[in-house]
Formats: sequence, structure tokens, C-alpha cells
Amino acid sequence: MTNTTEITQIVDRYIAVWGVTDPAERTKAVAELWAEHGIEYIEGKQYIGHAALVERVAEANEAFVANRAFTAAGGDDAVVHGDMVAFTVRLDRAQGQDAGETAWSARVFLVLDERGRVREDYQLTVKPLAV
Repeated sequence: MTNTTEITQIVDRYIAVWGVTDPAERTKAVAELWAEHGIEYIEGKQYIGHAALVERVAEANEAFVANRAFTAAGGDDAVVHGDMVAFTVRLDRAQGQDAGETAWSARVFLVLDERGRVREDYQLTVKPLAV
């Protein structure tokens, strides 16, 4: 996959999915982004298939975005190699004197299937969220 527009759309959809608050829209967004048996690997955990991914995205949304504490951003550094796309994703503080400051970031590696959906998703934390 080398089409710049397609890559930009995948990265944009990936970042946007974390901000979807409506459960039905979230389920649809996950199904459109990840392959049916897609896998996400994060911090020693894995989420396999749409049901697990919907739950994972919902938990992350509720913990970080729905409360308006953070916004998901990034993706402007995407690079492609064959069926793999790599880019940075961030959680930026949305409120207070630190608004706009990056609180967490990860390098994301997506392995895409022949339809351009995510088969494998690796999130490698670069800047851990302060506890």
C-alpha cells in the first residue's frame, strides 16, 4: 500500500476511533478499521477480534477522552513500508494551564491486510502517562 491518501485516511481513522463516544458508532468504526481477527498489542496485553477491540477502545475513551482531560492527536509523521504503517500518536492535555502539552505518546505500527484494514496493531509507549 503506497497511496498517500489511503495511508492518511487510515492514520486519521485510527486516531479518531479513540474519540468516538457513541457505542454503535464505535463498534462500526472498529469494524471498518480493524480486520475481523485483528490484534492490538499494548504493554504486555493483547486484544483479539472486534469485540475485544471495541471494549479496549471504549475503556481508553472513557479513561482519557470522554472526560475531556485529553485529546488524541498525532499521525503527521506516518511512514510506509510494504503493508506496514508507522506513526506517532499522542494524548495531549485538553484543559488547564498545561493544555496542549503531550501527556503520553506511543509509536504505532500497523500491519494491514489486503483490504487496507489493520491486521496487527503494535502500540509502543514512548512517553508514559504520569501517574
